[in-house]
Amino acid sequence: MAEIFTPDALKSAMPTGLLSFPVTDFDANGDFNARGYRERLEWLAPYGTATLFAAGGTGEFFSLTPKEYTEVVRNAVEGAAGQVPIVAGAGYGTRTAIEYAQEAERLGAAGILLMPPYLTETSQAGLRAHIAAVCKATKLGVIVYNRANSRVAPETLAAVAEECPNLIGFKDGVGDIEAMVGVYNALGDRLTYLGGLPTAEVYAAAYLAMGVPTYSSAVFNFIPRTALEFYKAVTTDDHATVNRILRDFFFPYLRIRNRQPGYAVSIVKAGAAIVGHDAGPVRSPISDLTATEREELRALIEKLGPQ
Repeated sequence: MAEIFTPDALKSAMPTGLLSFPVTDFDANGDFNARGYRERLEWLAPYGTATLFAAGGTGEFFSLTPKEYTEVVRNAVEGAAGQVPIVAGAGYGTRTAIEYAQEAERLGAAGILLMPPYLTETSQAGLRAHIAAVCKATKLGVIVYNRANSRVAPETLAAVAEECPNLIGFKDGVGDIEAMVGVYNALGDRLTYLGGLPTAEVYAAAYLAMGVPTYSSAVFNFIPRTALEFYKAVTTDDHATVNRILRDFFFPYLRIRNRQPGYAVSIVKAGAAIVGHDAGPVRSPISDLTATEREELRALIEKLGPQ
């Protein structure tokens, strides 16, 4: 499968449709539930996405052990069966990120989402060395996730892109419009650009205008029909539909999501459970929604109709 989705093929595939991060299934004991995860992928497959990100942020990469990471990526690759590219998360310090990237390549993933290194502050020189080292350690296409303590300046990204042909993408999770425009103007079509802010739908129209053709949808995990309806409306300038879904669902949804740090993941797992595709609880240090909040979310989902 890695041979099918070369870096250039992955770069071309991602902008062609909606992207998503499947949540990672845990059982009642909090252990990885491979069967549940495979069933989730099977349920979502007919709706169609351009790329799936396994063990990403919504997939709780930060809470997975290395052994679990292997199982999550293996099941995603086998479940996709070469029909859709699987991009696997990698993160932490440079040497650890390299180990994750090489494991994902061994398992047949199509690409790497290089997430922030966590906790430690970083310089632009350090980020350049970090990204380049991961790119050079794998043949897979690498997408940099611009978020938290991994805020990459345009000149840093351009330098790595010059050095590493398999750096193919830039996913923005910061929301600094000036910086995003600077990156796009510095690199143009050398990279593909992805929206990656939590609940990216809220920013999708503005990002499309800046040259960012697609985004990763967390809500695709539980309202796939609405997620695709919204994506189509954004990409066809159907402002009436965009504004209706923002008003009726996304803004009330954000009011729940914003109540606690970490709820960007918790609310997605709650949504999956509400629609009959329970993925189990989140892992600490994030926490699940309260019972009251789940009922608020249920009411929002029910107003959308069948998915």
